[in-house]
Parts: sequence; C-alpha cells; structure tokens
Amino acid sequence: MAEQIIIALVLGLVEGLTEFIPVSSTGHLILLGHFLGFEEAATFDVLIQLGAILAILLVYFNRLVQIAKALPVSVKARHFVLAVLFGFLPAAVIGALAHDFIKTVLFDSPKVVCISLILGGFVLLGVDRIKFKPKYTSAYEFSWPMAVKIGFFQCLAMIPGTSRSGSTIVGALLLGADKRSAAEFSFFLAMPTMAGAFALDLWKSRHDLSMDQGLLIVIGFVTAFVSALFVVRALLDFVSRRGFAPFAWWRIAVGTVGLIGLYFG
Repeated sequence: MAEQIIIALVLGLVEGLTEFIPVSSTGHLILLGHFLGFEEAATFDVLIQLGAILAILLVYFNRLVQIAKALPVSVKARHFVLAVLFGFLPAAVIGALAHDFIKTVLFDSPKVVCISLILGGFVLLGVDRIKFKPKYTSAYEFSWPMAVKIGFFQCLAMIPGTSRSGSTIVGALLLGADKRSAAEFSFFLAMPTMAGAFALDLWKSRHDLSMDQGLLIVIGFVTAFVSALFVVRALLDFVSRRGFAPFAWWRIAVGTVGLIGLYFG
C-alpha cells in the first residue's frame, strides 16, 4: 500500500503540472501508470483531475464572480459564457457517445500515446514558427462559431497523448487568436470539459471503486490541486514570452523515450 501511495503522489504531481500545458496530462499518466505497474491508472487519471479543476476555479474565482454578476446587464459577459458553452458542446456529445471506446481501447495503448506525443510535438513546433496575424487579443471576443470550432479541435484530445490544452490552443491560433487569449480560452473551456469528464467517469466507475482506491484518489487529487495552482498562475506569461517550443521538445522527448521503453520492456 505504501508503494501505491507514493505512486499516487507522483501521478497527482504530474497531473497538476501537465494538465494546463500542451503536453497531454493523460498521456503522461498512462505512460507512468504502465511503466510503474499501476493497474488503476485509467479511472484514477480522470478522477484526480478534480484537483486541477478546483485549482483553476480558485485562480479564476474573482473573474468568474465578476462574469456572473455582469450576466444580467452585460451583453459581453453573456456572449462569453455562451461561447464557452458552445465550445464545450462537441466534447460533451462525442465524449458521451465514445466514452467506452476511449477508455477500453485508446486508454489501453501506451504506443498510441507515444506516437501522439511525438506528432503533437512537431505540430506545436510548426505552429510556433508561423507568424500569425491575430484578429483576437482577448478570449472574451471569440465569436460563437469560432468557439464551436475550437470545441471540435478539443475533441482531438480524446486520443490520449494529443493534449486537450494543446488542441484547443492550436485551434484558437489557427482561427485568429493570439497566444495569450488562446491559452486563456483553453483555461475557461477546461472548466466544463474536465468537470463533465470527471462526472461521467465517476458515474461509470461507481461500482468498481473501493475504499483503497478512494484513498489513492484523494492523495492524487490533493497533489494535483497544489501543483496545478503553480502552473495556472505562471502559464499565460510564460507562453506570451517563450511560445510553445519548450513544450513541443518535451513531448517529442517523452514520446521517444516511451517508445524505447516499450520496445525493450
């Protein structure tokens, strides 16, 4: 049990550090779970995301309160909330319909994760070198059709290793956002998406959870919450200054090492 607690701490730390950067937290957790022999990884990975959800809610709490207060009187606030909901809709529908396939097939393939990490890394390198002429410098200005299109980009992350944040950020950049607003919209879109994924997976797994699993999930949740706080507070400024190349090279390195480990393992 002590060994599993240590593994839960490590996985929670990785979840919090990687959830909101474009490197695929799910991909990292699947690979770690595989190489560490953590049999409960598939359910554990999704459930500890609640820690990361609460972290971003805490960081954006004042902003969310301001938006809520402005809803009755501000067209801009209503427009933004609906944009986030429209962006969430594709993932809600496709995720619910394909949940079992995603969990039993895609989540069970570390090789798919490694390949997705590498390919996604090269995509980020390419996108980072394109000189975009952004039409949007604020996430609050995104149109509803644009938000829906970003939502479909987010669905690419149902392939583990692709990265939810990476997909939404790349989609937003291609559709006219600058790097900061793309990352910020990804944060807001994460709130309903991750909450929905958590609720669906908890419901699907309700008969399989034991008290021991519950303890590990709590440990992973707390660790993910604390580590995610640091990432959310620092990411927007980092992306504005450095772009996505550091994340791209990290993805390529992790995917390559993972493939080597699978080949010789």
